[in-house]
Amino acid sequence: MIPRKDLPADARPDTLAVREGLPASPWGENSEALFLTSCFVHPDAATAARRFANEEDAFVYSRFSNPNVTIMERRLAALEGTTGCIGTASGMGAILLLVMGLLRAGDHVICSQSVFGATIRLLQSEFGKFGVETSFVSQTDVDAWRAAVRPSTRLLLAETPTNPMTEVCDIAALADVAHAAGALLAVDNCMCSPALQQPARFGADVIIHSGTKFLDGQGRVNAGALCASEELVEERFAPVLRCAGMTLSPFNAWIVAKGLETLAVRVHAQSDRALQVAHWLEQHPAVERVFHPGLPSHPQHALAMRQQGGRGGAVLAFNVRGGREQAFGVVDATRVCSIAANFGDVRSIITHPASTTHGRLTEAQRQAAGIGQSMIRLGVGLEDAEDLKADLARGLDRIGT
Repeated sequence: MIPRKDLPADARPDTLAVREGLPASPWGENSEALFLTSCFVHPDAATAARRFANEEDAFVYSRFSNPNVTIMERRLAALEGTTGCIGTASGMGAILLLVMGLLRAGDHVICSQSVFGATIRLLQSEFGKFGVETSFVSQTDVDAWRAAVRPSTRLLLAETPTNPMTEVCDIAALADVAHAAGALLAVDNCMCSPALQQPARFGADVIIHSGTKFLDGQGRVNAGALCASEELVEERFAPVLRCAGMTLSPFNAWIVAKGLETLAVRVHAQSDRALQVAHWLEQHPAVERVFHPGLPSHPQHALAMRQQGGRGGAVLAFNVRGGREQAFGVVDATRVCSIAANFGDVRSIITHPASTTHGRLTEAQRQAAGIGQSMIRLGVGLEDAEDLKADLARGLDRIGT
């Protein structure tokens, strides 16, 4: 049996974020060691046989079991309030594992039409050719989700808030729709992280993460994870990972585990700065609309405040007056923000979604998701909010002059 740390049963999330994992090695290190090994030595052949047959719990081979990965998994599960977690090489790897572990040819998925562009392509193009059908519906219309249910529906998949529109779905309502149909609800929690939102509290069965974003928090590694019940992890996901190999590396797992230690402090501070910038953008004459759940003008503001611990998150989007040329001008005028395709970093990142993160979608798919050529996404970091406002003003003040 792989041992657990001796922690109080009522330890709170901030404590679990820095303490959950594995007991120290015989050397007594206070900070988790790195276990950069591809395999593990067994005392004898009979023990090795039992371990490979899953008759004895132990670390066997780093494609499917490693101490650093286990530390990260236990820590993230504790923060999400689930009994199980499984790490993957990336966030898209986590979604691949989700679909491979739960679905087969002839099964049906209902998915928000506003999810990340690569998720849409994976479901529609890649799994479509293997006989998995997907219906895409409005993120916020519970009746549309309910109407899309078929006898073959096995999974509902939502991202809340969505990237980049920040649309918020009612997790509890979608959980009711899924469970009434005998299906599971999976929720992508990348935009909030467990520092703000724990979808399992509202009935979600599986929580998806791209650890590349807030969980790492400093833009260093690619990583992903699925949080769910221990039964679901062991029976449906672990067997697929063992043979398919969308494996999280020990080093990347170590980075994410260290990132989880400061997750709440970072995300709360970033969210507060994002709200300041969002309020400022709403008042700027060159901005047509701002998308951020923390704003009272957001259509799902009240729902977001209930689900997200009273904060809107650290990612916002806004439409400038004009089109692609004006949006590019704002992006290019920045000197503090990084022009890149990520968020969740301590460094603020600005991008034009229609030509980058969602550039491989058709124009019809982008329009259905509300992503136009005038939209800019900003992942707010830990810079001073006044410096971020000044950085955006460099380009915004030129529009219409």
